[in-house]
Amino acid sequence: MLDEKKLKEVENRIKRLINEGIISSKEKPEHVDFFLKNAGNSIDSAKALFELSTNPEKREFLGFSDFNGLLWVVNASYYSMFYMARALLENEGIRIKTGLSIHAATFDAVVHYFYLTGRLQKEFLEDFIEAKEDAAELLGKQKADELMEDYFFEKRKRGAFTYDMGAVLVESKAKTSLERAQKFRRELKKIIDKNRR
Repeated sequence: MLDEKKLKEVENRIKRLINEGIISSKEKPEHVDFFLKNAGNSIDSAKALFELSTNPEKREFLGFSDFNGLLWVVNASYYSMFYMARALLENEGIRIKTGLSIHAATFDAVVHYFYLTGRLQKEFLEDFIEAKEDAAELLGKQKADELMEDYFFEKRKRGAFTYDMGAVLVESKAKTSLERAQKFRRELKKIIDKNRR
């Protein structure tokens, strides 16, 4: 998944982002709790949407008998991972200026500061990539560049994904995204708690 060519591309982008001041170091983390809270809210949203989407009794009780939020489970799960990655970077004093490529810059920074240094297990970084890929498949008609940057377009895409493919497949992808996000959050939280400045 992350072959030498792609890792070299990340390193080249990181050098450029550092030189341009988009990624910088600071002595004291400022926004760790903000990103942790957003990650928690995002995963809670994903769980609630999944539960409501898969439990007919709860839908009926709340008056949403035809509700299907599985599409947004994937989105909220990804954002939980994104906010956890931002919290991890902030905790290490790594600042990323907000901009159009914040998702790509965050991913590249995690690769550079944690993956290449061995601080983040490969499987969790790969879960982050997969969550972004699944989100793009499910949200196909929305701006892909919000969730996917050029780096991710190099990955082989699965076939087009529509609602007509069946609720079981959509539910399966949503459940996978939720599970990945929960695992990613747990592991990054351990690293943050261990190294809390």
